[in-house]
Amino acid sequence: MIDIHCHILPDVDDGPKSWEAAEEMCRMASADGIEHIVATPHANDRYHFDREYLSGLLDTLRQRIGKFPRFSLGCDFHLSYENFQDLMIAPSRYCIEGTNYLLVEFSNYSIPAQIDRSLAQMQAKGIIPIITHPERNPILQEDMERVLRWVEMRCVVQITASSITGFWGERAWRAAEWLLKHNAVHVIATDAHDTRNRVPQLSQAVEALDDICDSAVVKALVEGNPRAIVDGKPLP
Repeated sequence: MIDIHCHILPDVDDGPKSWEAAEEMCRMASADGIEHIVATPHANDRYHFDREYLSGLLDTLRQRIGKFPRFSLGCDFHLSYENFQDLMIAPSRYCIEGTNYLLVEFSNYSIPAQIDRSLAQMQAKGIIPIITHPERNPILQEDMERVLRWVEMRCVVQITASSITGFWGERAWRAAEWLLKHNAVHVIATDAHDTRNRVPQLSQAVEALDDICDSAVVKALVEGNPRAIVDGKPLP
């Protein structure tokens, strides 16, 4: 399996606070069957995103961990005005390493009316937006049809594994189920932050999905589609 959304780098955001914790997360992921992780530190007003510095940290993690899991660098891109302007100038600063895929996170407090236009501008620039965890967003929970419109715009949708297993509560679970039943989910990722609560595991969600999705769809959500993303290819 491949995890395209994981806060695995130590002491750069609200993820692990030490190298030891990051290493333990890697061991947990590998034991769960995750062979490739996209490191996605936040890029927002609270956490400055310095790609060169973060790339150096990821190289250090590779050296400490060994061959598996493998890593790519991306970010958890908060769609603010300042971030958007910089993205239009330098998309490769924020996209998943070697690709034109970008993880896009919306605020829990407001989603601008012009968001459709911003997503369209990204695509005109060759960027493929991946909408992250819409099932957890309280605004979108009230308007899941909005997510369907973004899918029709050829955006990719990623939901969180722990939403499916109930960690984020019933509303998130219901929203995730609704999106899955409307064929509006392309990828499941961990959005892991630590080794206790928000953990780097996909297998429990895969098991829970047996009651909702065909096995071929489940495999696409954790293998085929995320593999295409890290390879910079169209989703199969």
